[in-house]
Amino acid sequence: MPENWLSLSELNTQVRNAVRNALPGAYWIRAESSDVRRNPNGNCYLEFVEKDTATQNIVAKVRGIIWGNTFRVIAPYFEAETGQAFSSGLNVLVRVNVDFHEVYGYSLTVVDIDPSFTVGELVRNRRLVLKKLEEEGVLSLNKELEMPELANRIAVISSPTAAGFEDFCRQLEGNPAKFVFYTKLFPAVMQGDRSEASIIAALERIYECRQLFDAVAIIRGGGASSELNCFDSYPLATNCAQFPLPIVSGIGHERDVTVLDLVAHTRAKTPTAVAEFFIEHSHETATCLLDLQERLLGEAESRLQAEKSKLVLLSKDTVHHSEKQVHNGLSQIEWTQKRISHAFTMRLEKERSFVRERENSLRLVSPENIIKRGYSLTLKNGRIVKSARELARGDKIETRLSEGKIVSEVRDVDEERR
Repeated sequence: MPENWLSLSELNTQVRNAVRNALPGAYWIRAESSDVRRNPNGNCYLEFVEKDTATQNIVAKVRGIIWGNTFRVIAPYFEAETGQAFSSGLNVLVRVNVDFHEVYGYSLTVVDIDPSFTVGELVRNRRLVLKKLEEEGVLSLNKELEMPELANRIAVISSPTAAGFEDFCRQLEGNPAKFVFYTKLFPAVMQGDRSEASIIAALERIYECRQLFDAVAIIRGGGASSELNCFDSYPLATNCAQFPLPIVSGIGHERDVTVLDLVAHTRAKTPTAVAEFFIEHSHETATCLLDLQERLLGEAESRLQAEKSKLVLLSKDTVHHSEKQVHNGLSQIEWTQKRISHAFTMRLEKERSFVRERENSLRLVSPENIIKRGYSLTLKNGRIVKSARELARGDKIETRLSEGKIVSEVRDVDEERR
């Protein structure tokens, strides 16, 4: 066995003494708080970590402790200055003593804290998120959406047991104008480490049935300002900024404006104020509709009066035009009648002249006139004999002369002529 050997406790004691001798004072360090927890004795145990800015991988980690008497002093001070409770995930600047314990190993004991650093980090982180959203061109997308005129179908993201959700529903139901609203709750965790993922999951569920809603309300009433961290996160902000329905936020803090408030279509201070926003929007729509109704009725009445006046004038013009047309028609008929009468008279006279001419012609060729010129007519049985072939011996014939007639009997017929 080697002569110079040490037990583990002896080695750890030497390490402790070496650390205390090498690092005797307190040091300000910058780190991120992680796994913060407080035991019944009031002591706060945590881990301090450092992450690579590019990969977010942990590059350093050490155990930390804030003794109860110290924590009771710095915790209220930190929250009052930052609006955040001392919790996990915060970038902090703390004054620590470096220690090494034989059993528990290397650790940092917090003796002081600078809240202004954390405030600056929160502001810086918020600015970085907003800058990234702006560079991606999505920062104002949700604000650019048009709120539907009738926005009464509302998808609500809230904790189902939150008083703020009850206040929101009660305010909508009790609106003086009796506007009807249809709400559907999509439950989500609104504080703690799981809140960011829970709210994003609720948004995804709403997206699947987005055609059923006009807008989304994200509400969270009361609670500590320290629980607002998730509403400054980039994943939640980019989901809200690019959501296809207008989002109205009511996180419940007047002086704390989160990134979610900045990317939402409309920001209200509280859940009750969110309900008032929808009530007022419905009131504006109703007022607009009533105004349009009055204008429509006025325009219709004016148009009817104008058309009535035009109809009266048109009626008068029609009567005058009709009378004129009737007069012109009567004149035309009278003129036509005269033309027809004249034409009929002329045609009748023409026909009469024609008849007279025919009568004269017939008179000239009548048997009576022919006889008067020295000719005679031979009749047999009252019919004129035109040829000797019509006669036979013994026939009785009548010869008419210009003066008188002769009845004779045929004794012979000239056969040669036949």
